[in-house]
Amino acid sequence: MLTLGQTYTLQVLKMTDQGAYVDGEELGEILLPNKFCPPDLAVGSELSVFLYQDSETRLIVTTQIPKVQVGEFAYLKVVADSDYGSFMDWGLDKDLLAPFGEQHVPMEVDRSYLVYVYLNNADGRITASSKIDKFLNDQAPHDFTPGQPVDLIIANSTDLGFKAIINHSHWGLLYKDEVYERLSFGQSRRGYIKFVRPDGKIDLALRMEQETRDQYTLSVLDYLKRHDGFAAVHDKTEPAIIQKLFGMSKKSFKKVIGGLYKQRIITIQDDGIRLNQQATRPTKKGT
Repeated sequence: MLTLGQTYTLQVLKMTDQGAYVDGEELGEILLPNKFCPPDLAVGSELSVFLYQDSETRLIVTTQIPKVQVGEFAYLKVVADSDYGSFMDWGLDKDLLAPFGEQHVPMEVDRSYLVYVYLNNADGRITASSKIDKFLNDQAPHDFTPGQPVDLIIANSTDLGFKAIINHSHWGLLYKDEVYERLSFGQSRRGYIKFVRPDGKIDLALRMEQETRDQYTLSVLDYLKRHDGFAAVHDKTEPAIIQKLFGMSKKSFKKVIGGLYKQRIITIQDDGIRLNQQATRPTKKGT
């Protein structure tokens, strides 16, 4: 069954002066207005359309691509106020309403907010809410497994790190001492499940462990090559200096130079680490 706020591939049933009518299955024929019709559209054509309602609550479809669909979170900008709430830009001609009662804090025009998009039970309209906690349940069952790639939305920061929304469904945490890049509120990016705790809470990582280690290794090697094969750092160096030079924790640095030493790529000296003259790039496991 087709539902509001989702994208579908539908077939054109007929062409009229108002536009094309597509097969809405149990919902009947649905209008695709002329301004959204591709030039070569004809009866029998199939095209990807988004199902929503016009200002008079009539079913309509569009070929415009929304920034968010029903059941998803997104970081959207407020473009206008009204007597009922704030209107947000979600990529369509008709803006998305965030009612006053669904605003975690009063919204302001030209500012962006993280919202959840859902169907309002009162009138069935597509609605935005910045009260995101009520749409996320830490106790809800899931089948996430360590190493699994997931989509993340950075939601807020805590003393431990950054809270992120996983696949539009669950909370997860990125520990601040494992994040070596700038993250911003509302940012979407790829990440990984690191660990699922016995209480169901989820630890996250921005990179797989091996991918991270490989990148750190290349960072150390590139630094050495740019500084005549020498770096005045070793396993006794202050963590802040290592972080500034290589963008990694001291623990990660020690693992990297330990691996490079075992492969005889570097020599660890009292005053730092030195690239061996015959050194090559590190070998990967299994090669």
